[in-house]
Amino acid sequence: MRTLARGHVAALRSLERHGRARRRPHDDTSAVARAGDDERDPAAVGGELENCASRRQRRRAWRPCGGGRERESEGRDPCGEHPHDLQAPGRRVRNVHPPPPGSGRPPGVRGVSPFRSFAAGRHSSRVQVGILTGGGDCPGLNAVIRAVARRSLDRGYGVAGVRDGWLGLVEGRFEPLRAREISGILPRGGTIIGTTRTNPYRVERGVERVLESFRAHKLDALVAIGGEDTLGVAARLYEEHEFPVVGVPKTIDNDLSATDYTFGFDTAVWIATEAIDRLHTTAESHNRVMVVEVMGRHTGWIAVMSGIAGGADVILIPEQPMTVESACEEIRRRHRRGKDFSIVVVSEGYELTYESGEQRLVAEKARASDQFGHVRLGGVGDALAREIEERTGFETRVTVLGHVQRGGSPTPRDRVLATRYGLKAADLVHEGRFGRMAALHGDAIVDVSLQDATAELKTVPLEWYEVARAFFG
Repeated sequence: MRTLARGHVAALRSLERHGRARRRPHDDTSAVARAGDDERDPAAVGGELENCASRRQRRRAWRPCGGGRERESEGRDPCGEHPHDLQAPGRRVRNVHPPPPGSGRPPGVRGVSPFRSFAAGRHSSRVQVGILTGGGDCPGLNAVIRAVARRSLDRGYGVAGVRDGWLGLVEGRFEPLRAREISGILPRGGTIIGTTRTNPYRVERGVERVLESFRAHKLDALVAIGGEDTLGVAARLYEEHEFPVVGVPKTIDNDLSATDYTFGFDTAVWIATEAIDRLHTTAESHNRVMVVEVMGRHTGWIAVMSGIAGGADVILIPEQPMTVESACEEIRRRHRRGKDFSIVVVSEGYELTYESGEQRLVAEKARASDQFGHVRLGGVGDALAREIEERTGFETRVTVLGHVQRGGSPTPRDRVLATRYGLKAADLVHEGRFGRMAALHGDAIVDVSLQDATAELKTVPLEWYEVARAFFG
């Protein structure tokens, strides 16, 4: 052994003189290389080699009786001496890992009996994480995908994108998400893996096909990025089938409970505010009333926030249904004060409300492509503009922002928030804490129950509307 060690030292020094020396971290000569660097006694080096080989033989001879499993791993020295060295290309090392502490399931985490045990997956083969985006798109989706994938890949997990939301799980359509696929997507709007409004509970054998597809593709966990509908499905699957899912709150409407803000909302408010700023100048030039219709199916968060930021003169939202007559009176009062133009912001979900008690929602029937049964909103701005012009005599124009609020690059705030949500979701997966959703409380990213997050909508409270109302007329 001593002669062998001396021969290796001599060879190594020869290579170093020619500038071609490289350490092979998973070779038994790694100890010799360190001996050459430190110029230790070759006898000591030979002893270290013997110890390394002996430890390796003992580890190979050990076989767990219970939960421990062998796994193919990368990047770990057989002797456990160099855990941070990179494995040589094409080389695989079989390690034996001891069983996880306790029963293999984190405290307070429900089992996923219909699927492969997540703890077992972590110790028996490479963990596979799926990511899907459902419902309407919004800025920041790709930032979440990037964060979940980056952190999961760093842990040695495999990552797969589920194409087109829940439809991808129903039909078994996946695509790998590696470093190349997620490179450069942080500032991009939309979603690189597509989205639909598919509800597996409305599809024939939909739920059964989701479960079959999940098992067939050997997924261990799913990160569902969506709003009330997408996460509602996730919560139901978890409750009924112990489906291993983690949620991320996505909606420009900001109407998910249990979180202060959803990503996408800030970008939508910024776009609406910029539009209001631009409409101010043309409204003032022509002495017109400008009606701005913004998104907000059930809640008026975008209307209130952009209206306050843009200096709107009247704001109409679903939660606080001001009558058409009252809105017209605010505009007349403003004109009496010498202001010959006005800006009115209205949520698409606002029902035209009259002093007689009549209420009218301007909408079309739900489309077949929307399996959550939502009617198609849009048009309340035109109806309101006609009412204002007829009742006041002031020339009125309408601007419908529509899907402009969903598109384009996310704001810096949404990029940061989406990234933090994605990292939190990846951590929840790593810890095996399913049935949870990443959330923002104050400035802290926490996790909350999916059931709590989807139990009810977060509506605009009266206090916020009173802030806006202080500047009406």
